[in-house]
Amino acid sequence: MFSRDRWNEILEALNSNKLRTILTAFGVFWGIFILVALLALTNGLRNGATANFANSATNSMFMWGQSTSMAYKGMNKGRRVQFKLADVEVLKQKLPELKYVSPRLQLGGYRGANNVTRNEKTGAFQVNGDYPEYINQQYMDIVKGRWINYSDIQKEMKSAVIGTDVVKALYDIGEEPIGTYIKLQGVNFKVVGVFENPNTQGDSEEEANTIFIPFTTFGKAFNTADDVGWMAITAVDEVSITSIKEQVLAIMRDQRGVHPEDTRAIGNFDRAEMFARFTGLFDVLSLVGYVVGALVLLSGGIGISNIMLIVVKERTNEIGVRRALGATPWNIKAQILQESIVLTMISGLAGIAFASGLIWVMNYLLDQSGTVENFANPSVNITVVIIALIILTISGLLAGFIPASRATTMKPVDALRTE
Repeated sequence: MFSRDRWNEILEALNSNKLRTILTAFGVFWGIFILVALLALTNGLRNGATANFANSATNSMFMWGQSTSMAYKGMNKGRRVQFKLADVEVLKQKLPELKYVSPRLQLGGYRGANNVTRNEKTGAFQVNGDYPEYINQQYMDIVKGRWINYSDIQKEMKSAVIGTDVVKALYDIGEEPIGTYIKLQGVNFKVVGVFENPNTQGDSEEEANTIFIPFTTFGKAFNTADDVGWMAITAVDEVSITSIKEQVLAIMRDQRGVHPEDTRAIGNFDRAEMFARFTGLFDVLSLVGYVVGALVLLSGGIGISNIMLIVVKERTNEIGVRRALGATPWNIKAQILQESIVLTMISGLAGIAFASGLIWVMNYLLDQSGTVENFANPSVNITVVIIALIILTISGLLAGFIPASRATTMKPVDALRTE
């Protein structure tokens, strides 16, 4: 029972040798501090790294045609694989697990030749021909106007949605771009929307220099007929795109007359697989944080156990007197266990408090300095803190168990005789 007298005895015992108490407690303090700090740093790295995926559909892949490496059905190797618009419908029909299949066309590129003009101003920008679904695969903030719609697709409207850097390059400060016209390789397009990519990392600079136009208009304006440059493919939430990727590639090989074993003819990038690698890496880092923190905490617990053994030896006479006055073995054991738990909990809570302060400082500095690449919002789940407190309690019991057992095995007469 936690009586007032017992608390006074515990405080007196801890204050009897302050330096020793502080040094002993530091082991537990440092262990819990390292555990919480490492997990917070790992989460900060995880949040920063996954920010690159935050504004895109992670369950997606991209696919494009390359050169064949095997002859097939009378066709020589080295033939360039060219996707067609009909391939999109075939994929949708054969694989109902696909949520979006967006055919894409591309013209020019970032820092390429000057391909866009407005009055006397010119610029080199990437021009993409897309379907309306693409905004669900690569999220963008439409800050003015609208995005491409199916009316643009069906009527082959010369509509354009431009990035914020395109606005800076082709328009004066304060000039309204919506409703104005720009020329893409000599073809007039009406600006119907302005977008910005909410992702401040990765290829955001290049994306801000992009112009989107309707896919069908692109084909008509630049004579690409029914060709498809590449595809953005997203699976439904219940199915990983990685699990059906081989089926997608097999269908496309069959559609394009490619040898079934020719793995080089169709290139692909699996965003879901890349995202899984990232999350797996940080899961490993979290495990390392747990292991390192637990080992340091264990060393602190061993330190407390050793000190409690010394304390028991120093208080042998006191234990003998208490036993002679009628104290039961459980009273003696409870006293030692309680001292061990109190010392462990105080040092552990101090470690959690200091780690929380460090996390607050890191978040404050991040807020003041702005976005730091690959690092954001370091934090620790409250469940981890609760588990740490439970571990501390158990550690305190274990640290005091051996010294308490040793104290109760001493006979009162032998304890009183000890000098």
